[in-house]
Amino acid sequence: SRGISGAHLAHRSFQQAWSFGAEFLFMRSAAGLEVHGGERVVVLSDGHRVRGRSVVLAGGVDYNQLDVAGIEALTGRGVYYGAAVSEAPAMTGCPVFVVGGGNSAGQAALHLAKFAEQVTLLVRGSGLAASMSDYLIEQMKATRNIDIRHRCAVVGVTALDDRLESVTLEDIDRGIREDVPAAGLFVLIGSKPRTDWLAGTVQRDPGGFVLTGHSAEGDDQEPNRLPLETSVPGIFAIGDTRHGSVKRVATAVGDGAGAIQQL
Repeated sequence: SRGISGAHLAHRSFQQAWSFGAEFLFMRSAAGLEVHGGERVVVLSDGHRVRGRSVVLAGGVDYNQLDVAGIEALTGRGVYYGAAVSEAPAMTGCPVFVVGGGNSAGQAALHLAKFAEQVTLLVRGSGLAASMSDYLIEQMKATRNIDIRHRCAVVGVTALDDRLESVTLEDIDRGIREDVPAAGLFVLIGSKPRTDWLAGTVQRDPGGFVLTGHSAEGDDQEPNRLPLETSVPGIFAIGDTRHGSVKRVATAVGDGAGAIQQL
């Protein structure tokens, strides 16, 4: 079984929420968040305001994408952003590439190695020690079908029948390029939370992720702040948009259940 895709899971979740009476607003986005006494007001992009006593922020993140010609059309067709769990079984017996030098990239490479014939981790830097945990580095080195290439970048892709067929790699230092077969290209080069609209309302870390619980105490040292509550009482943050989250569906769902209980 290949499991369930993110899009399918999201659609099923939407159907379930709708059947329980949740109201959805389409073709508009959240543009601002205001606090008026005990009232929290979400300002929408069309100027309307939604008022309530509590707000749960679950905006997720936008994964940083590779700037490579033609790659956008192959997203979901051999090119994947984020974790590689659901797509990994489809890579059985095939060569795959992982782009990134952080823990998420290392975890993806190790998981893919259980299925793929060969996994190649492509790292722009000259080493991994500064960006990845030692135990992941050692595990990858001990895995026979994982190869690590430093100072290497993806500069091109080719498709066959609308699916990824090969990638063009470039040695950054020597400028030498080569085309190699690839059934999958997994890109994990960081993400940016969708929180610009929260500026000036709730505390965020330097990367824009929303601070919650003790990390959001800041100057007020609020002793009764709940674990998923932001610097503003009654406003909660869950899932990938939250500072310190582990970027997994299971934990995001757990955050949601926990936030509602706290709320």
